[in-house]
Amino acid sequence: MSTATVTTIMDLCEELWPASYAESWDTVGLAVGDPAAPVRRLLLALDPVDSVVAEAVDGGYDMLVTHHPLLLRGITSVNAGTLKGGAVHALIRAGVAQFNAHTNADSARGGVTDVLAEVLGLTGTTPLAPTAEAPAGVGIGRVGDLSGPQTVESLARRLAAVLDATVTGVRIAGDPDAEVTRVAVLGGAGDSMFDAVRGSGAGVYITSDLRHHPATEARDTANRTDGTPHLIDISHWAAEALWLDRAADQLATAAESAGHEIDIAVSRIRTDPWTVRIDQPLDSHSGPAPAGPVFTDPSAPTED
Repeated sequence: MSTATVTTIMDLCEELWPASYAESWDTVGLAVGDPAAPVRRLLLALDPVDSVVAEAVDGGYDMLVTHHPLLLRGITSVNAGTLKGGAVHALIRAGVAQFNAHTNADSARGGVTDVLAEVLGLTGTTPLAPTAEAPAGVGIGRVGDLSGPQTVESLARRLAAVLDATVTGVRIAGDPDAEVTRVAVLGGAGDSMFDAVRGSGAGVYITSDLRHHPATEARDTANRTDGTPHLIDISHWAAEALWLDRAADQLATAAESAGHEIDIAVSRIRTDPWTVRIDQPLDSHSGPAPAGPVFTDPSAPTED
């Protein structure tokens, strides 16, 4: 077994999650580090936040590979007194390279959204938005079929059981008792994809970070036809963190096949930003209560 370098890891990641699969607005690849530096220990994480950077530094890792970019939007300074500059300086001082695979890992076959589709048991999946000039099956989101009809509520409860618990839980917009067989999923923020979801024939759309206006407009549009798609909103962090162990296995297998021995660990730091939920009685304000049952992830902590 030979010692890998930062370039070695970059090449392995390119095989797994080609940069050409990334969306045009995205930033992927090496943000910090010397391509020639050796890599013996590697940490995988979802977010390059300060606590994860500290874990990589304090743990003696040579490289930090994340899903989300450290430098997504343009900056004009890496002053150590700034948020991003501080992270860059901490990584450089410790000799830790930082690399990310974002929407390219979302789009790749076996990537972020495929892992989410698999836990739901979807078959015959295809992308909601295929990536141009990429092999079949590559693209943003997935739509596929269940083995038989299931209610929207049963799918939501299944997600609540398999995803890491968060204070935001799992939310439904639509009829929880409606039975569906065709399901669309997108692991990250997905409220820009409603046209593709409607075109896919999905009875329910599972995604994260649904904003008020796109969600209400989607439901109004649905109610003017057959009532679909119903919506299930899940935590962005929990939905994508599900992929990390798969990514670690893929990277370890690729490294071994290439003749490199690398110690790969997955960060278990919770980087979901929400920490407390205060529940309100449904009749505490004016206006009708939502139709149907209301439930949240039973394992999520609440504030009495």
